[in-house]
Amino acid sequence: MIGCVIAMDREAELLLDQMEIENTQTLFGKTVHSGKAFGHEVVLVTCGVGKVNATAGACAAIQMGADVILNFGAAGGLSDRTELTEVYLIDKAVQYDFDCTQLNGLPVGTLDGETENFLPLFCPPALSYPRRTLGTGDRFNDSPADHALLLSLGCDIREMEAGAIAEVCKYAGVPFVSVKAISDVYGSGSTTEMFRKNCAFALLNLKAHLKEILDSLE
Repeated sequence: MIGCVIAMDREAELLLDQMEIENTQTLFGKTVHSGKAFGHEVVLVTCGVGKVNATAGACAAIQMGADVILNFGAAGGLSDRTELTEVYLIDKAVQYDFDCTQLNGLPVGTLDGETENFLPLFCPPALSYPRRTLGTGDRFNDSPADHALLLSLGCDIREMEAGAIAEVCKYAGVPFVSVKAISDVYGSGSTTEMFRKNCAFALLNLKAHLKEILDSLE
């Protein structure tokens, strides 16, 4: 079963519009839809924004029996390696707001028990989208300090959920796939205004790829 963990209602609707919903329930405070999409058994969790919500959503999907987790949605680009509305496959993710460097001397984002700060994601061979590196943090802003940190870590894209889902999936032993469409790019004006202007277009582009993405997971 494919478990989809999606932050926002507008993102979840991309798949809900194409699902045959058989059951809806609440688990860990999150709305969970079960059914079929494009011939696949799917459970879709609308988790809410941020890392704690994403963690609860991933746990709910895994408890429902998902043997692979998919996260898709809009995200922000950090440089000219990303283009507005384009779709990217995430190959690794880091939680850039997790920092124990002063205690252990390890790079920013290195979680307890880990030796690397980036967690690898599963990249289905059937998906030929450009691969990019993602930073996750519980912040949406135009901060030059955050931007400099993300670039220093080697991130191309940032958002607020996938790094946390990657951590849950690593410890649960469940493959995790993340696909993002770019709604805003740093340095081209207010990211908030760009997000509001371009999010719908980014998601529309992503919607056209959903069948291909789900097909690649089974």
